[in-house]
Amino acid sequence: MKKTFEYTAVFKKENKGKRYTVSFPALPGCFTFGNNLKHAKKMAQEVLELWLEVLSDEFMPIPIENKSKDVYVCKMKATLLNN
Repeated sequence: MKKTFEYTAVFKKENKGKRYTVSFPALPGCFTFGNNLKHAKKMAQEVLELWLEVLSDEFMPIPIENKSKDVYVCKMKATLLNN
């Protein structure tokens, strides 16, 4: 029986180059990286599937991400004036 899970992946561009690190907030310790965004997305899909497969094989509970419709994520900027 197949069951589909959905998780938020956080992609963070590293300071130098085009490399991205990827983490899953609902799955502590589950992370990967890619040499560019396309590669990072591919690696994220692979690590997510492997992570859940290991949990399932070990009969460990699979975390369910809290999907509140009241949560909105965006980047905000603030500029501070020198005093």
